[in-house]
Amino acid sequence: MAEPTPATAQADLERLNQDLGVLTEAIAGAVVGQKRVVEGILTCLLAGGHGLLEGVPGLGKTLLIRTLAAAVSLRFSRIQFTPDLMPADIVGTSVLTQGDGGLERRLEFQPGPVFANIVLADEINRATPKTQSALLEAMAEGQVTAGGQTRELPTPFLVLATQNPLEQEGTYPLPEAQLDRFMLKIHVDFPNEDELMAILDLTTGERMPEPSAVLEGPRLLEMQRLVRGIPTTKSLTRYVVRVLRATHPDDPNAPDLVRRYVRFGGSPRGAQAMLIAARIRCAMQGRLSPSVDDVRATAIPALRHRVILNFEGEAEQIAHDDILDQVLSTVRVDD
Repeated sequence: MAEPTPATAQADLERLNQDLGVLTEAIAGAVVGQKRVVEGILTCLLAGGHGLLEGVPGLGKTLLIRTLAAAVSLRFSRIQFTPDLMPADIVGTSVLTQGDGGLERRLEFQPGPVFANIVLADEINRATPKTQSALLEAMAEGQVTAGGQTRELPTPFLVLATQNPLEQEGTYPLPEAQLDRFMLKIHVDFPNEDELMAILDLTTGERMPEPSAVLEGPRLLEMQRLVRGIPTTKSLTRYVVRVLRATHPDDPNAPDLVRRYVRFGGSPRGAQAMLIAARIRCAMQGRLSPSVDDVRATAIPALRHRVILNFEGEAEQIAHDDILDQVLSTVRVDD
């Protein structure tokens, strides 16, 4: 395949920007504010990664994800996680069915809600770890094993999970292996005064606007291919590597907070998430190549769930974001 010319790359980028603008407007018609959250979810969508949204109940996380699914005209399903939810409730199960004439009986697989393009795992930390892990194979491999067979999931496949903060009662911490499968962990903040007024105007009227489809699945796959083809320099890749390594307490460049409070730093998936998120951020802003500022803007949501605190850090309730802020302020950039 021939390499794209600068003119072709610019044209592709302009069309990508246009489509992203239309998609953002469609979401904004139903969701007030939360610009940073919307950008994070769109980053996951374009990267083909999974997103974890954390915030207290009632901030519109479920509405946002449902609106996104409608806007990209993909098959959507919602799984409400509860303490009694079982793995079979997610992936599906085989049931005994009666054949014609009532003579033949056979096992028939009934697919679960994970067989969709966009899966909303609502309040994922309300279920037990055993049930949470049922999503692991699907998120990692794009397939599930059920009824003695391995079954492919549809493409694209995106899990967007919501969770309540861990200090709330009735929640279970997500296993580290599953946390690492999420590309980004996005904090959903409480709306400000103007946003709250707009929310009330939108939701207490006669009828809320219905989201409309503005993108098709094939175009989304093309957009995913385009952002992964955005070039990056070796110096930027080296900076990403240095940031990741500086989250490990035994690295010579690790800052004080990492050495004192971190048990394990980020995994290589964290570096992958930073680099692809930086590419997408530069594309959203109409640029052809990502910069250090793009990495700095995306590093915290890419790493905050991958840094594991030690006992002292947990006891003193050290914030992951504070640790990562210090990492970003100390890691040097090559000239």
